Amino acid sequence: QVQLLESGGGLVQTGGSLRLACAASGRSFSGYDTTWFRQAPGKEREFVAGIRRSDSVYYTSHADSVEGRFTISRDNAQNTVYLQMNSLKLEDTAVYYCAARPIFYGSMYSDQSTYDYWGQGTQVTVSS
Repeated sequence: QVQLLESGGGLVQTGGSLRLACAASGRSFSGYDTTWFRQAPGKEREFVAGIRRSDSVYYTSHADSVEGRFTISRDNAQNTVYLQMNSLKLEDTAVYYCAARPIFYGSMYSDQSTYDYWGQGTQVTVSS
């Protein structure tokens, strides 16, 4: 069983930065896809960014809405995945969730139904 715990959320002004972290307990991230999703008030949960390590290479994907502003990374030794968020906008306000699944090459990171493990979420609020 993998338990995921997010941290790093908070209140920030537009244009500011935050770094979210998701720590895993119970097993290593090795062999897993790890992905950030978010859910804004009144909206469906959506894909933000995903990462996997294959043959010692990290492969990432970012949603168009965050491309160039957010960066996902991972430290397998620390069993932690990060989301660096820069140039934050009001529309980035949401609860951010970390999710993990065994590496699934045949599925897009954004397919939420394929994830086995989810964190409780961390609130990010961007104010003007």
